[in-house]
Amino acid sequence: MPLPLLPTSVIGSHAIPSWVHLARKAAANDEIGGDDMREVEDDAVDTAIRDQTDAGVDLITDGEMRRVGFFTAGFYDYMTGIEPVTAARKTGVGGHDQREKYVAVGALDAPNGLGLLNEYNYLRQRTDKPIKMPIPGPYTLSGRIEPGAIYKDRFDVAYGLAEIVNRELKTLVAAGVNFIQMDEPSYAVHSSTPRAFVDLFNRAVEGVDAKISMHLCFGNYLGRPVAKRTYRPLLPHIFDMKLHQYAMEFANRELAEIEILREFPPDKEIAVGLVDVKNYWCETPADVAERLRRVLEIVPAERVTVTPDCGFSQTARWAARRKLTAMVEGTRIVRHELTGND
Repeated sequence: MPLPLLPTSVIGSHAIPSWVHLARKAAANDEIGGDDMREVEDDAVDTAIRDQTDAGVDLITDGEMRRVGFFTAGFYDYMTGIEPVTAARKTGVGGHDQREKYVAVGALDAPNGLGLLNEYNYLRQRTDKPIKMPIPGPYTLSGRIEPGAIYKDRFDVAYGLAEIVNRELKTLVAAGVNFIQMDEPSYAVHSSTPRAFVDLFNRAVEGVDAKISMHLCFGNYLGRPVAKRTYRPLLPHIFDMKLHQYAMEFANRELAEIEILREFPPDKEIAVGLVDVKNYWCETPADVAERLRRVLEIVPAERVTVTPDCGFSQTARWAARRKLTAMVEGTRIVRHELTGND
């Protein structure tokens, strides 16, 4: 199914329905079984598909409904060579030091993959719309794993994970996936070693025959950024990454740094974040259209996809639905201005 000019998409996660939170609590208390939880997750994916379809999103995901966080609980359960570490802080205002941690006790591996093939197979059965598969990148995944006595440092851990991610991507492509988005917010969070990020990214996607996008943001845990919000230190290094599209957040910063898009290679696409998932003020279609017109002063429409800044997993569902609808309707306004079509 061909995409229109200025296609709309999501970054990955959709807002989690309240009943999914209840089911996860019940599962933690051993009140429901594995088959129960799979049924809950199937229904949650169906809900995410429906919300995106109702809004008119052109390119969808499964909402990452089988994940608890876009890269946290779930992925590590598939891995061998790690053991959990007790968090040093468990109460009070939420912060990254309360999140799950592991230590490497052996060579990292995921003998049965990371679970994305099951995500894709279910999604493909449930929709005829174009889809993309988001996957956390190796450097972001490495942030929860201490090197222990096995690895030298975080980059060494990340290279071990790059082999796992690379195998997972090739498995997805063999199953029919043609659009993959690598999520690496940690690149912008730890921007002092951009050249090293390029080499790591290229290793993770080596030999992967699909359209590759890379999502760069400044963090969204509990709806909060976790970095100095500038892409400048990553340029021009990231231009050497083997990819087709950069997915970047701009709405939360009121289009700050939008001018740097002039420096991006003319053969690369930009998925530009024009809806702020960290703000409960809900944009109108006119707001989105205004932002998009500003983008098109810099980047030709043929290279632009419109997205939210980040995933919606930290956003209430009512707000996510309103923001998706505004994003699509605002994009249609500008598309009609350019082509006469919606």
